[in-house]
Amino acid sequence: MTAQKSPVTVLGLGPMGQAIAAAFLASGHPTTVWNRTASKADALVAKGAVLAASPSDAAAAGPLVIVCVLDYDASDAILLPIADVLKGRTLINLTADTPARSRTAAAWAAEHGIDYLDGAVMSPTFTIGTSAAVLLYSGPEESYRAHAETLSALGGSHTHLGADPGRAAGFDLALLNIFWTSMSGLAHSFALAEAEGIDAADFAPFAQGIIGLLPESITDMAEKLNRGEFPADVSSIASNVATMDHIIHAAESRGMDPGPLGSVRPLAQAVVEAGHGGDDITRLTRHYLDNRS
Repeated sequence: MTAQKSPVTVLGLGPMGQAIAAAFLASGHPTTVWNRTASKADALVAKGAVLAASPSDAAAAGPLVIVCVLDYDASDAILLPIADVLKGRTLINLTADTPARSRTAAAWAAEHGIDYLDGAVMSPTFTIGTSAAVLLYSGPEESYRAHAETLSALGGSHTHLGADPGRAAGFDLALLNIFWTSMSGLAHSFALAEAEGIDAADFAPFAQGIIGLLPESITDMAEKLNRGEFPADVSSIASNVATMDHIIHAAESRGMDPGPLGSVRPLAQAVVEAGHGGDDITRLTRHYLDNRS
C-alpha cells in the first residue's frame, strides 16, 4: 500500500485554476476546490474533486491552499475574510499582479500567521501537468521546500527565486513584457506588410527568421548590462534611429499609426543626444533606469 498524497485546495477555477486542480487530481492528490460560480467545478468534481461551499470550508480541507484568480483585488476579496482559517497553513498565490501587491500580501499573511509564497505560471494552461510547464515562486525557501513534492504534480520546471515575495511577480511582468511588446510589434508588422500588398502567409517565414535572432540578442544584452559597457558590435543606436524612421514613415505613408516604434523613437533619440549614439541598443536599458521619475 502507498501513503495517501497530501491534500490540496484550489481557490479560483478560471482556465488556469481548472488546469491546476486537474493536474493535482491526476497525480492522486485529494483536491478541494471552490469558485464563485460553482458550475465551473463540475468537470473537476466528475474527476474526484470535492467542491466546497465556501472559501473557508475549502481552506480548512488541507495544509496547502493555492489561489489563482484575475488579480489581487479578487484574491484579497477571497482571502482576507478567512485569515483565521488560513493561519498555520501554506498559501501560494499564483494570481498575476505587481511585485508591490505581492509584498503587501506577504506582509498581511505574516501578520496572521500564514506561510506565504507568491508564484507565477509562465506557460499556458495546456502545459500544466506536462513537462512543458514553467512555474516560478518567491518567499521563504523552507515553505517552498516543504511543498515541493506536491507542487511537482503541476509538471515541468519549478524555480524558487529567493526570499523577496515580489521577485516572482517581477520576473513574471518583465517576461510578459517581452511577449506582449513582441506581439504588438508583430501585429503592426503584419499590418505594414499587408498595406504594402504582402500576403501574411508569404511574410510569416521571414518573420520567423527575424524572431530567431532574439535568443542571441538576449544573451548579448545580458552580458553587456552586467559589464556596464555597451559597444556596438553590429549596429549603433544612431543607425537604429535611421531604421526606425524608415519604418515609421512607411507606416504613416499608408495612413497607419506608427505602432510601438512611435514610442521608442523619441527615447532612442534622447540617448543619441546624450552622446551615446555610437553605443549598442542595450544602452536604452540604462536610459529607462536612469530617467525614472
